[in-house]
Amino acid sequence: MKRKWLRFLLLVVAIALVAIGYQHLRTLKTPTTPAPVTIKLSGWGSDPIEQKLLKQVLKDFEANHPTIQVKYEVISDQYMDVIKTRLIGEAAPDVFYLDVLEAPFLMSQNVLEPLDTYITPEFDLSDFEENLIRSFTYNSHIYGLPKDYSTLALFYNKKAFAAAGLSNPPGNWDELRLDSQKLTADKNQDGRIDQYGYGVIPELARLAYVIQAFGGEVVDKNGYAAFASPAALQGLQLVIDQYQKDRTSAQKSDVGTNSGSEMFGQGKVAMVIEGNWALPYLQENFPKLEFATAEVPTIDNKKGTMLFTVAYVMNKQSQHKNEAWQLISYLTSKEGMEKWTATGFALPTRKSVAQKLGYDRDPLRSPFLAGVDYAMPWQAGKYPAAIMNSFDNQFVSALLGQQPLQQAMQRAQKEANKLIQFMEQ
Repeated sequence: MKRKWLRFLLLVVAIALVAIGYQHLRTLKTPTTPAPVTIKLSGWGSDPIEQKLLKQVLKDFEANHPTIQVKYEVISDQYMDVIKTRLIGEAAPDVFYLDVLEAPFLMSQNVLEPLDTYITPEFDLSDFEENLIRSFTYNSHIYGLPKDYSTLALFYNKKAFAAAGLSNPPGNWDELRLDSQKLTADKNQDGRIDQYGYGVIPELARLAYVIQAFGGEVVDKNGYAAFASPAALQGLQLVIDQYQKDRTSAQKSDVGTNSGSEMFGQGKVAMVIEGNWALPYLQENFPKLEFATAEVPTIDNKKGTMLFTVAYVMNKQSQHKNEAWQLISYLTSKEGMEKWTATGFALPTRKSVAQKLGYDRDPLRSPFLAGVDYAMPWQAGKYPAAIMNSFDNQFVSALLGQQPLQQAMQRAQKEANKLIQFMEQ
């Protein structure tokens, strides 16, 4: 009886061991699905259509990368202040937007992950516009991949041109001033002008290429304001003379509008120099307006325009750098960029995508693409706010005749450099 009981116990143990072994084998053969990694992407608010489009592109990314989830956050107010504060507190997002204007400072602060080691030959970096990549390069390292861009181009009212006997847009600044005289309508009984020839936007962001036209600089090699030099003043004087002497240009406050695009759309001015963003605005709000675009008129026989762009950058403190790179590389890949820019709200930074979408042959968009090679990136050193605010305040004063241009720019330069010296301490 004891032998039978012992045999029974041994049999039970043997069965149990087999069962345990089988279960262990099943565990080895059936891999567990890892939990998705969540990475955060931050940007600022923009057009609702653009927001909807971005969310769709992110949804496509997640479908192609099931182990990665993207938490998209819109920072609606004081974007760069929020980002800088979070970077200091090591709470910044894994990936975030970086405007070209703010890039010089952040790239110099060792808070961004260099992307050089992530970029493979298959990514085809050479497909990007070189000027755009250069704008996010610091000490031979690439810190950002541009998601889209715009240069400035001349918008002109075709009906106004025909009425003034003009058949072609001006090719240089002298022609722009002559055309503006022909396009400026007679005064009404109350002394107001129905239509000015040209709409001027008296901001450094729109005039930096004018400063550069005769060899001037916005900032010197040490990052200090340098826009009061004789060469810089020579370019800026063209804008002042047209406004004060010719009286054929107007700024938005003169005609009761909020932007250059609105000035032009309402017919207050027959020409304005604006970015690609003006196209959907004009087409939506002024559908009957007949207009065309052309490259910005040359100054001193030199082509010039501004370059505005935004890049995706990676937080150096990110705990998920590989996943962050997968997101950046998808958004700036040929596939991702085509989805993002197909509606025309933004211009693709990859040449192949622009060609595929036909933007290089589009009568309205091709002037913007033509300017990207010679455009001046909208940058003003490590402390752009000090330089930009000082310039804008004093230049408007000079434009209105409240002080001579030279005096205004010397004051602005002194104010800016005093602030920069303080921040450098």
